[in-house]
Amino acid sequence: MNVYPFIEAEKQEAGSALRACRLLEVSRSAFYAHRAGPSRREVDDGALTAAITEIHTDSGGTYGAPRVHAELVDQGQRHGRKRVARLMRAAGLEGREPKRFKRTTIPDPGVDSRPDLIRRAFAPDPVAVNTRWCGDITYIRTWEGRLYLATVIDLDSRKVIGWATADHMRTDLIAEALTNAVTTRRPAPGVIFHSDRGSQYTSAQFATLATDLGVTLSVGRTGVCWDNAVAESFFATIKTELLHRHTWPTRARARRAIFEWIESWYNLRRRHSALGYLSPTTWEHRARPATTEHVA
Repeated sequence: MNVYPFIEAEKQEAGSALRACRLLEVSRSAFYAHRAGPSRREVDDGALTAAITEIHTDSGGTYGAPRVHAELVDQGQRHGRKRVARLMRAAGLEGREPKRFKRTTIPDPGVDSRPDLIRRAFAPDPVAVNTRWCGDITYIRTWEGRLYLATVIDLDSRKVIGWATADHMRTDLIAEALTNAVTTRRPAPGVIFHSDRGSQYTSAQFATLATDLGVTLSVGRTGVCWDNAVAESFFATIKTELLHRHTWPTRARARRAIFEWIESWYNLRRRHSALGYLSPTTWEHRARPATTEHVA
């Protein structure tokens, strides 16, 4: 109940608001602060909340305070991250956190002694762009059955540089994703492609393709998802921000949504914490401007 109109009426009639404030248990300072209208800080908070809400909405409701803060800084608005977090809480806005990793590939017990050439060296390195890639397979449930998604990601820029979908998870699926990546990026011979020890990635067919494409294969240890954490993290993100937020009547609809999310949002605009809250494309251009003409 808003008691201030009653106190105002009492002040107009009796010339003092003291008695009404006492009866309604409101301090006189609170009454006069209300009478003076919102403070400059409150007005600024209102405008900032509107900007925060717009950024949060534009992200599909996925951005938390760190990414919203980074977007504000990029717009030339200098505010503390704690203030952004406080206003987001007050507005009921929050980001979406990825779930824990869940393995979907099947290890091949007869895998060869292929080495781990990455050894969890996942920190972005601008000098290494287009020399170290990784990939994995996941699936999306649709009313028509599962749709499988294979990716190839640049380990340093975190950009998805090749991907493919199919209604199966045979080696042809990952072969298409790797071929797309090589066609798009045109890497120097010997580019490393790192994966887990799933049977598709350790097959003779995939090894032959890699040799033909000039790609050096690398694998993590059996059953250790952290050895391919960048690929796993990407799947956690796309599932949290897109795939698990909708139902998919058809594989075609899911495929279109994945295309739009990767090519129009994730690569170009989504801010990545490992890249100083830059998007993969922006990071490539800012971190390595001398080589952008060679990197698609």
